[in-house]
Amino acid sequence: MPFTSLQQKIQHLLWETELGQLPKWQSFNIRLLRIFQAVIKDLSEGLLTLRAMSLVYTTLLSIIPVLAVCFFILKGFGMHNQMEPVLLQALAPLGDQGETITKQIIAFVDQIDVGLLGAMGIVFLFYTVISLIHKIERAFNHTWHITEYRSITQRISDYLSVIMIGPILIFTALAFTAAITSSSIISKLSSVKLFAFIFETTGNLLPYLLVIIAFTAVYLLVPNTRVKFRSALLGATIAGVLWQTTGWLFASFIASSGNYAAVYSSFAILIIFMVWLYLSWLILLIGAAITYYHQHPDKMLTAQNNLILSARMKEKIALLTMYHIGKNFHENLEPWSASDLSDVLNIPNECLSSILHTLESDRIITRHQDRDITYLPALSLENISINRILEAIRTQDESSRLNLDSINSVNIVDKTADKLNRINTDATASVTLRDLITNNEADT
Repeated sequence: MPFTSLQQKIQHLLWETELGQLPKWQSFNIRLLRIFQAVIKDLSEGLLTLRAMSLVYTTLLSIIPVLAVCFFILKGFGMHNQMEPVLLQALAPLGDQGETITKQIIAFVDQIDVGLLGAMGIVFLFYTVISLIHKIERAFNHTWHITEYRSITQRISDYLSVIMIGPILIFTALAFTAAITSSSIISKLSSVKLFAFIFETTGNLLPYLLVIIAFTAVYLLVPNTRVKFRSALLGATIAGVLWQTTGWLFASFIASSGNYAAVYSSFAILIIFMVWLYLSWLILLIGAAITYYHQHPDKMLTAQNNLILSARMKEKIALLTMYHIGKNFHENLEPWSASDLSDVLNIPNECLSSILHTLESDRIITRHQDRDITYLPALSLENISINRILEAIRTQDESSRLNLDSINSVNIVDKTADKLNRINTDATASVTLRDLITNNEADT
């Protein structure tokens, strides 16, 4: 088939081309195409769309409390009047319906009386906002294949910082931009054709720039891992342009259509609002996926193939994981995070996370919570035998309902299995993690 042949050629060009031998611009383009194909595969599997739909539901429940908290914070700085124009700008793709929704939301927020809420009401208000941010973090962590979440104390402190400082910074930047554009100096310069062209072009690009800055901040701060600025900027740039372009298309072809009103009657405005929320969250998650694959290009191969670890792979990864954790502990170096271990071992996070979970459950390693979750040996290195590490991995996922004793076996098989276990135990029981580290240092 000609189409199949063409598809195979494209796959060969994308995934089997040695990028180091190509010019930089060709190498960049192929990397970008690889990222796009990996993101498209994620979209086709439905998880990104499912997360986006979940965030739409959460947003509908939380939008009034979130804006209420922002309103109360901004009111203390005399900036609360800036909320309606910003919200109107965000809902501009909805056309006339966006203006109606904005007025209704602001009316709801205005009617909230803090004095009548009481202490429990205020606590519930902040809890709703924190729950929304936590849901967003979970969606981003899933996109980044992160299974470890922030601790409760760190979650509360980080989220409250975002809630308290975020609105102030955003609206201060917007007010500053508005002040500059309306200044008398800018007005005088606008009379000159060259400056008028520059200001007009800047005004057209400014919405894109503000969205890209906001998306970059989200990609840097929300995932529970260290995100490189260059990767976040690339993802934010693509997502920002896509968001602005989708908004224009949405306003042109969907929000202006009268078919929704004919079918859904008075519910049309809510349907259009939910569709726009869904598209916005989906675009934000697509940008997060682009950021992830740009920072971890080796993980794109995992996106093309669902990898399952064999038994010997699990054992080797467990030994290497314990070697690196033990070595840094032995040499008083910084402890390893899951993301760093994933990079140094060149394996996906989701493959490593099950190994880390097993070692932690067997009390061979313990986690340390600071800015990132890192791992340390739970015992002294000389008390961690190689046999114990291997036994933890070999018995992984066994349960009381399904284990060796629950299987109907025969005598000869039991004897053979016991003999193999004795051989493995005799070979590894006397070798400790400390021996592994010091012997390797002696060899090098």
